[in-house]
Amino acid sequence: MLSKAQIKYIQSLQHKKYRQKSGQFIAEGDKIVPELLSEGVPVQEVYATTSWISAHEQLLNNVRVTAVDEAVLKQISALTTPNQAMALLNIPEPTPAVLKGVVTIALETIQDPGNLGTIIRIADWFGIKQVICSPDCVDAYNPKTIQATMGSIARVRVIESEIIPLLQEVPSYAATLHGTNIVEFKKIEEGIILIGNESRGLSDQVIAACTYRITIPRLGGAESLNAGIAAGIICGRLLI
Repeated sequence: MLSKAQIKYIQSLQHKKYRQKSGQFIAEGDKIVPELLSEGVPVQEVYATTSWISAHEQLLNNVRVTAVDEAVLKQISALTTPNQAMALLNIPEPTPAVLKGVVTIALETIQDPGNLGTIIRIADWFGIKQVICSPDCVDAYNPKTIQATMGSIARVRVIESEIIPLLQEVPSYAATLHGTNIVEFKKIEEGIILIGNESRGLSDQVIAACTYRITIPRLGGAESLNAGIAAGIICGRLLI
């Protein structure tokens, strides 16, 4: 069982300032927790129902496990409908981006945790190993972000960095409404794909520093695309 102090601590990790202070975050979900474990991500502790623990015994070797009932899971969960398992993990130590010879997604001022999590999942789908976030993006370790990655956070590094200094190293592709049609580009094997804020897009400074401005051709009347959808379409065109 968990003590009141432990419950309070886990609850505090729903807030960015406490995640930053402790260097820890939570991931919850009947799919996400097993994926983290199977990928060998260092999990500090798992909180789960006894039935979930019994069904995943092989994954739980050498992992600290605490059995909790559904009422306690509801207390510590950041979700409206709690799952059967939650993991406590350390936030990875910052590492520099490796840009040469790979494709990277860079995000400027993304504010919706669901969008960020979806883009991390898209990166994983297309074999992109790192996503760079400007310092004013939503926190990558927000519980809603982690949930939206559907386990892809286990395979994609998220790096916080100023973006403009990185754009001198490899070709860069800024997603804008007034650029070159993406169908005119060949498959890329190196470079940075840039996606901007949900309502404002990329800043003028970032666009000016990029090698190319790219646009998804619009055939209908929609004003704009969701950031995650745009990232998926661009990756599908430039990487396949």
